[in-house]
Amino acid sequence: MKNSSESHDLLHRPQPETTTLPAGALSFLFQPLEWIRMLCRELNTSFVLGVMLVYGLSQGFTGSFFRVVTDFYWKDVQKVQPSAVQMYIGFYYIPWILKPVWGILTDMFPVRGVLGASTALMISMEGKLSIPVALLCLVGMAAGVAIADVTIDACIAKNSIEKPNLASDLQSLCSFVSSVGALIGYSSSGILVHLLGSQGALGLMAIPPVFLVLLGFAIFEQKTNHPRENRAVGEKVREAVFGMGRTIRCPEVWKPSLFMFLSIALSLSTHEGQFYWYTDPKAGPAFSQGFVGIIYAIGAIASIIGVLIYHKLLKNHPFRSLIFYSQLLYSASGMLDLIFILRWNLKLGIPDYIFVILEECVSRVISRIRWMPMIVLSTRLCPAGIEGTFFALLMCIDSLGSLGSKTGGGVLLNLFHVTRTDFRNLWLVVFIRNLLRLVTVALVFLVPYTTQLDALLPSKLLNGNNGSDVENLKLVSMKQVEVDETL
Repeated sequence: MKNSSESHDLLHRPQPETTTLPAGALSFLFQPLEWIRMLCRELNTSFVLGVMLVYGLSQGFTGSFFRVVTDFYWKDVQKVQPSAVQMYIGFYYIPWILKPVWGILTDMFPVRGVLGASTALMISMEGKLSIPVALLCLVGMAAGVAIADVTIDACIAKNSIEKPNLASDLQSLCSFVSSVGALIGYSSSGILVHLLGSQGALGLMAIPPVFLVLLGFAIFEQKTNHPRENRAVGEKVREAVFGMGRTIRCPEVWKPSLFMFLSIALSLSTHEGQFYWYTDPKAGPAFSQGFVGIIYAIGAIASIIGVLIYHKLLKNHPFRSLIFYSQLLYSASGMLDLIFILRWNLKLGIPDYIFVILEECVSRVISRIRWMPMIVLSTRLCPAGIEGTFFALLMCIDSLGSLGSKTGGGVLLNLFHVTRTDFRNLWLVVFIRNLLRLVTVALVFLVPYTTQLDALLPSKLLNGNNGSDVENLKLVSMKQVEVDETL
């Protein structure tokens, strides 16, 4: 692997005349391909393909498909109240909260597979399950995605530290392929729910884990720098935990981590109340299953636009100013939900189906622009040696924020008596949510005022091993894995 100076030269030296792209509109079409070629050249082709598969298939397709199908499953099969569903969804984040555990496992032990297929088959083939069993199956499906995610995140965090010039590019790649996968998932989810029912559609989620298991055979885990030293596993874990504890106590780390947690937790989720209202034939606009999928699919396209805006225009701006303005816009965009629920769009002469698509596009673009600098910031806070474990810890903090957001939203829906048929106070719940989003703007001082290329950690954390010679993860070809296993 080339050192950082060589990487910098490769990124900035002019390209040979023979590789110059066509001018005009054709050049614009070739830019993404050239960008991916650059990432493959600078990093590793199998690594880039692994990122595209995990983020595109697991987070993108599976996450979006799972979201729509489970919404209809709780509503039509289990027939529970929206406030209860909002609370149940909070349990989906438990596997993500445990990401430091998965991180330690990926740093210390070989990882060859994922969970999820068996629980997907169980929930689709066993008829109407009891709520606790159904919830356990859905949490199991979420766990399969979380474990696959932390494995590839370890690789991303490591490459972001070794090549900081590519940190934003890596997150742009992750967000882009995730949005493309979400576009496919949302586009097909509503149609498949209509054709197969929500239970039958959930059974299809047994397919993506099979591809991720195959990917597990392409994950090469390089052992410690001194492979002949056979230290106890407990000692390795202790050192990794010590390194995490020392890093999280640094003001450069805990302040932005606290902001990320609060920015997520204070943005209370009201999704289930709005979803029930969307599909209600009396109080709401009575959107069909297929149209709900179309709404989210168009939102996925908007997410891609948000990625492009960030990648082309915003990735070199300071963290604090970028997050401040995006959080401000995020709060303002929430008012579109309020206008829709109060049906003011009809008074303005805007049909429901046009307004909801407009609202979804605006909120998705802003959400993506708001989220990407925070995830880039997270990769820059990871110390050398325990990149996967510490990045998993930061994502655990974000997942705790999501758990608080879902749970708080469920409590708010229940407190204002928003039910399957009563939506009179839904507008008030959304208004309170928007006010809390605005409060978060006052906390932006916790974010460092540095560019996205500046070093954020003390040199002892950037260069040291934190007392741990943990494993490094990378993706290689199957041929190399076979050669290494025979040595």
